[in-house]
Amino acid sequence: MQRDLRLDNVGRRYGLRGPWVLRGIHLTVQPGTLIRIQGPNGTGKSTLLRLLARIDAPSEGRISGAPRTAYVPERFPTALPFTALGYLTHLGTVHGLSRPAATRAALEWLDRFGAAPYARTPMAQLSKGSSQKVAVVQALLAEPELLVLDEAWTGLDTDARAELERAVAERTAGGTTVVFVDHDPRRLAGAPDATYTVRDTGLEQRGDRAPAESDGPRVTVVVRGPTGGQLPADTTRTLVSAEEPTPGTHRLTVPASHSDILLRALLTARPPWHVVSVSQEPTPDHESRR
Repeated sequence: MQRDLRLDNVGRRYGLRGPWVLRGIHLTVQPGTLIRIQGPNGTGKSTLLRLLARIDAPSEGRISGAPRTAYVPERFPTALPFTALGYLTHLGTVHGLSRPAATRAALEWLDRFGAAPYARTPMAQLSKGSSQKVAVVQALLAEPELLVLDEAWTGLDTDARAELERAVAERTAGGTTVVFVDHDPRRLAGAPDATYTVRDTGLEQRGDRAPAESDGPRVTVVVRGPTGGQLPADTTRTLVSAEEPTPGTHRLTVPASHSDILLRALLTARPPWHVVSVSQEPTPDHESRR
């Protein structure tokens, strides 16, 4: 199965003869990449995500590739005849899990997002924030090869927003492609492999990785490895910077959202690396206000 997703000269209209929302879009989405889509309201960001998720068909052009895809919409339907757990268990079985395995996975994800207490609450009775957690969990439960997030952080509490950032880091480290839109420019700042701006029905690439001056919170980890040891491959992809101040000692800086992934990779390596220190680095914006 082709996991790359390609948009070749893709366009989408409002209706059959309406104005073009998007036109002439060329985009290749490769496995394991994190892509941010940005642009003013009404420019077609959500339309692009719906095309990537294969929910909408293009009015012209061609979309090729068939990664297993999960999608978190900007507005999640809540008037469903299920409890949160019942809905997620049902989706898990659709994705090929046995019913016990689907229930177990759903409960684990709900617990991660602080939603376990209302697992058996009817969907129609959930608050906006709680239903948004279910929306996120239903996408992660699928273990997708392509995860499409349209304002998925909106409505989540602080802990759940951080948990979603960790989940995105885990997914990309495991080879999943994540494409996201978020109104907060600090969301996953410094982590995306590419950022695209939707403008005048087209798509402009800003370039690989956000420049340092727009980075969000970062964490620096100092580690000491075995003699002649190489850093685990999973640690190098998301590094903002890496130094070796003394032989065998490495100073590694990553976006804060990826720090858990870095530490796990170092501590589970064989032989494991010794973590000397972990520190939060101030953002450039913070430094400029001092």
